[in-house]
Amino acid sequence: MAEPGRPRLLESLRGFLDTALQIAQIRLELLAVEVQEEKLRLGSLLFNIVLAGVLVGFGAVFLAVFLTVLFWDEHRLLALGLATFACLGGGLLAAANAAREMRRGSQLFAASLAELARDRERLERGE
Repeated sequence: MAEPGRPRLLESLRGFLDTALQIAQIRLELLAVEVQEEKLRLGSLLFNIVLAGVLVGFGAVFLAVFLTVLFWDEHRLLALGLATFACLGGGLLAAANAAREMRRGSQLFAASLAELARDRERLERGE
């Protein structure tokens, strides 16, 4: 009597392990996709930050030179002071934005963690 139940138990156990491995594989693939997306996002972000910094830096220098030459005879110190203030103000604003972005953090693995939480809920409910 114990013999007929044993093959079904092994078959059921194999099916359970197969399902568990499939779920684990899918979750790992999701993690890999999320890592790739985050890598692409960070690369794009870094490129845009560097490009914006270089172009805005050149623009600020050329604007400061232009205004200084324009007001050379009458208000050269005022033109240099305003250009300095604008550059320092922009730099402080950019630093504040960068600090806020760093505090906000990344959403890396958010989808995977949500899926794992749903899996745990389903297991606890017995689905």
